[in-house]
Amino acid sequence: MANVAVGDLVIRKSHGGDVVFKVTNIYEDNIGQSHCTLKGMHLRLVADAPLSDLERVGAEHLRNEILHMESVHNDTVKRVLMRRSMEREKVNNVRAEHSKKYEYFEMPGRVLHLDGDEEYLAMCLKTYHQMNIDAVGRCIEESKQPEHVIALVDEYRPDILILTGHDALLGGGKKDFRDINNYRNSRYFIESVKKARIFEPSKDDLVIFAGACQSYFEAILIAGANFASAPTRIFIHAYDPVFIAEKVAFTPINRTVDIGDAITASVTGADGVGGIETRGKFRLGLPKTPY
Repeated sequence: MANVAVGDLVIRKSHGGDVVFKVTNIYEDNIGQSHCTLKGMHLRLVADAPLSDLERVGAEHLRNEILHMESVHNDTVKRVLMRRSMEREKVNNVRAEHSKKYEYFEMPGRVLHLDGDEEYLAMCLKTYHQMNIDAVGRCIEESKQPEHVIALVDEYRPDILILTGHDALLGGGKKDFRDINNYRNSRYFIESVKKARIFEPSKDDLVIFAGACQSYFEAILIAGANFASAPTRIFIHAYDPVFIAEKVAFTPINRTVDIGDAITASVTGADGVGGIETRGKFRLGLPKTPY
């Protein structure tokens, strides 16, 4: 049996070590066998596995995993900032033609991010800051998010609402993807979206991304989300909601977000996230003051 403790980083031998997990709980089932609850190191996935199926991650494996995660993050941020720089240059040329006396100021969309994972939330908030997005985050367990979403939206009045954390398809064998009981947390994302839409029905006034790994994509969109995961029920990356939010935050208010660009801006792409036509939340103001 594996010498594994809570907090260890592990892989599942039966899955070929495809995902690195952190052990969050160890428990015994009703026949006395030891099992672990696991959360993905950089994928928004929660899983259960027999303790005997787990193997602690070696130093070299962990190093490679961290380097890969940092590389994906940094490359995506660079692409976002490069795209934004090119867009700003075009806008500046237009501004120069219309106003030589005053300077414009910029107001990208504001984000409220509810996350079931405290570590992922900290990573996401750091990335929002890197990309100059005004974002507030709250760590709230997925099952508790429906209880808090209306009060938080009312308090912070965001332009963009992120509802995420962990999710997973449950059980083995052939699954019915349209049975909500086969998803670990999708029901809570759906309920949270519905409640947020009671507060703000307009999909352009409040843009919502909801979901995590393998979430019930179609039902989340029907509930009222603009963007959701996961169309093909794959694992999504911890940063996927952030890069969707960035595209919305910096698309001008008089334009719809290019869905293809928004999805390709994410880490996992169209297999992991999707959505519907949505207006951007970026506004220009005039004049910029010296204060």
